[in-house]
Amino acid sequence: MAATQMSLKLLVDVGGQRVLFAEAVKDFVDFLFNIMSLPVGTIVRLLNKEGMVGSLGNLYQSIETLSDVYMQPFQDKDDLLKPKLLTSGATNLPQLLPNIESSKDSKHKGFYRCNCYGSLSYIAEDPGPICPICRSTMYNQVKLVETEKKFSSSSSTSSSDAEGGFVKGVVTYTVMDDLMVKPMSTISSIALLNRFNVKNVGALEEKTIKIGMDEAVKLLEASLQSKTVLTDVFLGKRANVSRP
Repeated sequence: MAATQMSLKLLVDVGGQRVLFAEAVKDFVDFLFNIMSLPVGTIVRLLNKEGMVGSLGNLYQSIETLSDVYMQPFQDKDDLLKPKLLTSGATNLPQLLPNIESSKDSKHKGFYRCNCYGSLSYIAEDPGPICPICRSTMYNQVKLVETEKKFSSSSSTSSSDAEGGFVKGVVTYTVMDDLMVKPMSTISSIALLNRFNVKNVGALEEKTIKIGMDEAVKLLEASLQSKTVLTDVFLGKRANVSRP
């Protein structure tokens, strides 16, 4: 079952009040990678257009308030305001972000055809178009048959497929403050401490935090505005801010 809450282990420089990096498991990395599949219109709705930095909120509001009279025939504003979510093929992804209705969610689902049953026929995603062959309305719904997924006989491949998501769960990952993600190792962790010029290991604190829907939205917002995302969300100004 997809996670709705998860833990994240942070290494914090207490004196500098910054997150050096996080030790993350598969679920958190899957959540971060899935951000790349979100359409811009969906991101604007998630972050509240009035509170967005930049001009995308204004652009969204312009489309929202524009009369349908000015739209081209067969163009639906919902295709821009509630874009269809991209399908990455990944399954069992963490359910951390609020559910956002897409333009296709509110329409008829399925495929439609006319009464032509010859060797050449057309299919539409919505009922109502005119068939180019017989010129009749395409309103007969047809069912899409899902292709059965074939699993490899290899146990390792089957296990990875069953996990779902984007990355494998047998690895622990390092997530930097700027969201750079790499597999974690003891050597890489030591190298990072040298990179941050840490002289006093006693000044470092390990902090485990819980991530739910509120934190996920803050992470999404910070990722669009900052190079110190983890510090901003878990130690900075966003840590105590509740979204409307």
